[in-house]
Amino acid sequence: MEAPVFGKAREDGSRISIWWPRPGGWQTLQLDYDVLTDPDEVLRALVGWTGDAACVASVYDSDIALVVGLGPDGRRWQACLGMDVAAGEWAVVPDDVDDTSLWALTPEFAEAVSRKRAELDEKVPGAAQDALAWARAAGFGHTAESASIEEVLRSGETFAEDLFDTLLDRLGFPQAVEPDGRD
Repeated sequence: MEAPVFGKAREDGSRISIWWPRPGGWQTLQLDYDVLTDPDEVLRALVGWTGDAACVASVYDSDIALVVGLGPDGRRWQACLGMDVAAGEWAVVPDDVDDTSLWALTPEFAEAVSRKRAELDEKVPGAAQDALAWARAAGFGHTAESASIEEVLRSGETFAEDLFDTLLDRLGFPQAVEPDGRD
């Protein structure tokens, strides 16, 4: 919370929730959506301030999260959580569609969603490898396997926040611990 990048959030009283900490000084914060208008800017500031790896998950209605990580070496990675919902939300709408609610009931919509899902799925192996490289550069993930990360990225688990926490666990970061010492 002392990071200068969060100064505006502290000043304007934005809602900031602190998740259970992870040993070694790793911390997850949940901030109001208006605090992180530029995730890349926040990442650069956090990495610069801490000298260590950081990542941001921009969560959309608990259904989708766009996760972006940055290491002190400047290597950036990106992954999508909640891919099935994302495919429906991000499917390309043809220019001649006036009412997307009606279009969503058509076979053409199903085809567009299927294409977007395939496009997102194609990126999973590379995103998993990049995330593992990021975690390893941070000193974690040496026993993690790409297949385990890919499984999380393809998961249909209900809440994107839970998937984000699972992703950090699978990347080998220390398990979050309840502040009073109980797991």
